[in-house]
Amino acid sequence: MTVSVLGGGIAGLSTLYYLSLRQNIPRVKLFEASSRFGGWVKSSIDKNTGVVFETGPRSLRPVGAVGLTTLELIEKLGIDDKVVPVHRSHVAAKNRMVYAKNKVCMMPNGPGGLIKTIPPFSKPLFFAGLKDIFTGKSKVPLEDESIYDFIARRFGKEIADYAISPVICGICAGDAKEISVKFLFKEIFEKEQKYGGVIKGAIKGRKDKKPEVPIEKTSFMNQAKNEGWSLYRMQDGIEIIPKRIVEKLTDNENFEMNLNSACEQISFKNDEAHISINGTNQPAQHVVSTLPAFTLAKLIDQQHPILANELHAIPYVDVAVINLLYKKENLLKDKGFGVLIAPSENMPILGIIFDSCIVDCNDSTVLTVMSGGRWFDKHYGKDSSDEKLLSAALDGISKILGINEKPDIFEVHLNRQCIPQYVVGHHQRVERIRKYVSDNKLPLSLGGAAFDGVGVNDVIMSSKNIANGLKF
Repeated sequence: MTVSVLGGGIAGLSTLYYLSLRQNIPRVKLFEASSRFGGWVKSSIDKNTGVVFETGPRSLRPVGAVGLTTLELIEKLGIDDKVVPVHRSHVAAKNRMVYAKNKVCMMPNGPGGLIKTIPPFSKPLFFAGLKDIFTGKSKVPLEDESIYDFIARRFGKEIADYAISPVICGICAGDAKEISVKFLFKEIFEKEQKYGGVIKGAIKGRKDKKPEVPIEKTSFMNQAKNEGWSLYRMQDGIEIIPKRIVEKLTDNENFEMNLNSACEQISFKNDEAHISINGTNQPAQHVVSTLPAFTLAKLIDQQHPILANELHAIPYVDVAVINLLYKKENLLKDKGFGVLIAPSENMPILGIIFDSCIVDCNDSTVLTVMSGGRWFDKHYGKDSSDEKLLSAALDGISKILGINEKPDIFEVHLNRQCIPQYVVGHHQRVERIRKYVSDNKLPLSLGGAAFDGVGVNDVIMSSKNIANGLKF
């Protein structure tokens, strides 16, 4: 049996790795269109300062089954000694900020926020809880709604504007008024619909049985729990994960990893897939696609236009990442993880991460600015030059943080169509997509960020499930 994996990002490489752990390993070929493995996971180390710049994901959370799965992978790859944990007691774990109402506001991180009025909110959060309790059940059962509407309905517009909307910008660079509540709060939403409130659902739904993902905990996982890790980074950058997978499998005769190998078309016939790679036919008994949904859509459009239309309907956004290094300490007035910008401020940047507050940056202040996202075209139009992106980042830092100095080192990266948007109806669309694949008996598995979560943890868990679920 031959399995072809399309895409050499973290999803495709994780699929390969988990296949390598199985018995009776089939012949596996991976095809990556670009000249490097890793996809959006990309790290660079400045030669002069030794500081790591991340152009994509930068930190991971050891939370839940997906978080433990990534820890398990890191341990199996033998790079657990490269983990740099950030404990819950660390200032970067405790201090989260939002720029709203034209100023930086520290988000409540303790019970004091429930009884005190803390900007940008006009009253204590206690009243938001009361609103949820007294709002009652929806008159008409809802299958889905935007996460903004859900939070505004249950807790009020201020919570939706200044708490949830900035968080959505930080997670997926999206608009909370479009993103499905099931993106973050699927279980909470379902209990709210069942019991008539979020708080009521949390109390009455405690006995609801939740399927557990069996994961055998190791000493490394227990270490993360016992030491209270809030998040962690990787020494020399997260790209060490895909790089180590490549190193592990390079000499394995069952695995073939190909760069500069663009897929041009996929057709299915007689329980077999025929993949056109750089003009040559590559037959396979099964295909695992970790490509962006819109890319896969183009490859199958001729034979399966209905499936292609569903895949095309998943929107993606562009995000600019600007890494900045100032050879000065203590440029930041407040320490913390960073500051997210409320969309109501109508600014081109989504958030600023305080890298030098999270890890040691050798006596420098290091910041990462995320820009654009759902509003990229609105703010940048046809001019998305590095100069304009950098200028917008520096203007934002000046206005928000009061830093007017020019950075000593900077990098500008524009990641086109990098994050899929789980808009209202997304989960139903994914169900239709997978039902189509099943009903038509296509030898195709769908991985990557478009289906089971946009985070690195989500993608790795999805890849593990795909690899373990293949029958051969």
